[in-house]
Amino acid sequence: MSKPFFSVVAGAALALGLAAPALAEQSRGDQASARKEMRAGNVKTLREIERIVVPQIERRGNVEYLTPEWDEVARAYRLKFIDNAQGQVIWVDVDARTARILRVSK
Repeated sequence: MSKPFFSVVAGAALALGLAAPALAEQSRGDQASARKEMRAGNVKTLREIERIVVPQIERRGNVEYLTPEWDEVARAYRLKFIDNAQGQVIWVDVDARTARILRVSK
């Protein structure tokens, strides 16, 4: 293995190792924020939103639901899907208060 290649791989591994704890902390904060809003009755639960939205998107074809993200400021979930036929990621922004689809983007 060449030294430049090894250096790049080692640098990437180091960077990922340092970034992982920060990303995990952000994820926990997002989850706590979403739970707080749900308990206060300000937003629907993620399960309710998934029950309403996921079937609508999956009816579009060979589409598979992957994961949610919470946006505290917008009080919205961003649901991530993969279109297996096209090999594209589909992002679906959903109003957490109403479960209404706000935007679909690829």
